[in-house]
Amino acid sequence: MAELLGLWSQFVASVNEILWGSVLMYALVGVGLFFTVYLGAPQFRRFGPAVRQVFGRLYKEQHTDRDGRTISSFQALAVAISAQVGTGNVAGVATAIMAGGPGAIFWMWVSALFGMGTIFAEAILAQKYRVEVAGKFIGGPAFYISRGLAPVIGKGWAKFLAGFFAVSIIIALGFIGIMVQSNSIAGAVNNAFGLDPLMIGVVIAIFAGLIFIGGIHRIAHFAQLIVPLMAVIYILCALSILFLYAGEILPMIQHIVMGAFNPQALGGGVLGITMKEAIRFGVARGLFSNEAGMGSTPHAHATALVAHPVLQGFTAFIGVFVDTMLVCTSTALIILLTGADQLGLSGALVTQEAFHTAFGEIGPMIIAICLTFFAFTTVIGWYYFGESNIRFLFRSPAALNVYRVLVLAFIVLGTLGKVELVWDMSDMFNGIMVIPNLIALILLHKEIKAVLRDYDEKRQDGLPLYDYDNV
Repeated sequence: MAELLGLWSQFVASVNEILWGSVLMYALVGVGLFFTVYLGAPQFRRFGPAVRQVFGRLYKEQHTDRDGRTISSFQALAVAISAQVGTGNVAGVATAIMAGGPGAIFWMWVSALFGMGTIFAEAILAQKYRVEVAGKFIGGPAFYISRGLAPVIGKGWAKFLAGFFAVSIIIALGFIGIMVQSNSIAGAVNNAFGLDPLMIGVVIAIFAGLIFIGGIHRIAHFAQLIVPLMAVIYILCALSILFLYAGEILPMIQHIVMGAFNPQALGGGVLGITMKEAIRFGVARGLFSNEAGMGSTPHAHATALVAHPVLQGFTAFIGVFVDTMLVCTSTALIILLTGADQLGLSGALVTQEAFHTAFGEIGPMIIAICLTFFAFTTVIGWYYFGESNIRFLFRSPAALNVYRVLVLAFIVLGTLGKVELVWDMSDMFNGIMVIPNLIALILLHKEIKAVLRDYDEKRQDGLPLYDYDNV
């Protein structure tokens, strides 16, 4: 048994080396660059309208339409960010710095800026091809692959790719990924407060189950309340640390940029860090954190009530901006300014040490609380992404109930031990599910641009953007 486990572990590691070491890193950035150019750089030229779309009507939007089929644009963003802002923002950023040097953060920024173009396209397709199931609007890659690609590659191939994506994301996020998140919560709380991991797992499962049974509306209301709060608390803690090192921030940013192109000038030659490694780890961890192009967050954006699909595209790329440019950047600057990257630690321990340096003994407790909120909201978001694909694959309510029970079981199991192999398996299935999503995005690029053109023409002519009475 141990030998089989070892062989499986080697296989998973080999697949990840191929997927994340080269293929997907270039494919994801390449697709983001393509949509940035092809769509006229919407994440730059339309950033102002996007901010107004997300925050300008925050308390004016209806939360649902009259039939209760959708949620508001901001709630959809909250659900998406709940999945995006997770352990990757704490541990992933630290890993990028330790493996790729300070310059990795620059390439994380680059991947996010291009990724904003990709997620803009994903959200548009999610809105266009969403369907009504059991009285609720749902959507995502499985839906725009099966419906959008059928005329392009044939119904058989479209159905196969959609099913392949659906099974992959259920395994990657709904089961394995959730184990990783619950393990992160248990580890952080156990280290900070000494509580029993199994008890922590049971408590997480109980709270998660109460939210799951309420469906997308309870998930959305929870995310709308918790996500802004957790992001603000973490960023305020980060700002307080940055205030202590205010005079060193600009030199550190210069340090990051220099490290992106010449790691040897920062001692990278001694550490064996090259520019290629800075790019690889910065891009890979950045994309893992903000999930642009991975096909996960479109499930949330498909449910939003907006006047036009393009408006939800605006909302989607604001989510990437918040995740990477604000939260990840805050973590990176904290680590580098406090010198926590020089102590030979790894993962979340690096960020924990940075907070310990700034706040003393209370620092690790702050990280434990923040990491708990980050990981728990990711559990909620990933559960919903899996649920959308269960609904795609099965029409029976019994299948959804079985899925919920399994997710709760995996939450508890995830707290019981170390899950290095589970992390690797999650990476593998994440990588696998990206492939059909990117294929769909590229093959449907003309439809995406047509939707954007429709939005611009209606705005220019003063026409109604969308008639929800006929949805």
